[in-house]
Amino acid sequence: MGRRTPLFTVHASAGARIVEFGGWDMPLHYGSLLAEHHAVRRSAGVFDVSHMCIIDLEGAETRALLRMLFANDVGKLTIPGKALYGCLLNERGGVIDDLIVYYLGERWFRAVVNAATRAKDLQWIRQHAAGFGVKVTERADLAMLAVQGPEARERVAALLSGAGAARALALEAFCGAEIDGWFVARTGYTGEEGFEVMLPGEQAQSLWRALTAAGVAPCGLGARDTLRLEAGMNLYGQDMDEHTSPLESGLAWTVAMSPDRAFIGREALEAQRARGVERKLVGLVLQERGVLRAHQRVIAAGTGEGEITSGSYSPTLERSIALARVPTPTRGPVQVEVRGKLLDARVVKPPFVRHGKSLIG
Repeated sequence: MGRRTPLFTVHASAGARIVEFGGWDMPLHYGSLLAEHHAVRRSAGVFDVSHMCIIDLEGAETRALLRMLFANDVGKLTIPGKALYGCLLNERGGVIDDLIVYYLGERWFRAVVNAATRAKDLQWIRQHAAGFGVKVTERADLAMLAVQGPEARERVAALLSGAGAARALALEAFCGAEIDGWFVARTGYTGEEGFEVMLPGEQAQSLWRALTAAGVAPCGLGARDTLRLEAGMNLYGQDMDEHTSPLESGLAWTVAMSPDRAFIGREALEAQRARGVERKLVGLVLQERGVLRAHQRVIAAGTGEGEITSGSYSPTLERSIALARVPTPTRGPVQVEVRGKLLDARVVKPPFVRHGKSLIG
């Protein structure tokens, strides 16, 4: 039995199929993954993401600590509530984890890291925080719900006070604020509009029930995965890990090489750029019948072979799509080995879908 979020009994009573994920017992779906996926693309769905780890970092040198640990530069964060996405790297430039960092005050930042990497992230951050006098607090008292879809923000706002609703709806993308006792952030992992709400764990069930009573569809990990893949968003442990750098994982845009900043992994990334990045992450669209899955072989004529890192049937596009790591020169059509057969696939630039619309032509 894995760890359980404050919403576990709600999931179980709703008949969710429960699976182990990152050491947690989590809902995979509530009956129909396809229905949940389409609900998020067309209206609104709610996910329990309380298995994610919320970490508060406090102290006068918190910004300095994060400028060293984080490959993106928190020096960009000057407006309270503003968020930044990026990676923690090891000395070899490999990705320890990808995360979001919020600037809540000059002495207070908040990070949200992945469930499966919770222990190693906390150890890594605390190991370095000690030298900066920064207090690191795992906020196990907080739950987190992601409400996503074209109607999501309005559905959450309807549960807030009048002033709170106005503040929530006025939030800019990748910003959060304390509103009516919750931390409401305009972030997500689906390629749709929405909020991620952090709130006391004892309030999670009432919020979940209020949202579902208002017609927001309960959604599980299955739809979360197909939605994030359509949105071209990486999954840690599949699309990148400690043996792959951001430069070969489609995440070069999250690395800030500002000249005044030394961060862990910088020298390794500079060396990789100098010798040439040998692999890159691309999108694939299968041109034939079949399903693309992780670890299938990708053959690029004239350039070599690669491997699918994430693959699935796309409910929105009604075809199979994937992210794959391939030799950098790869440009044209490729073939994927599916059940012993070579099937044609087209190389595209992710994302595949954004705001419910196809982006691949």
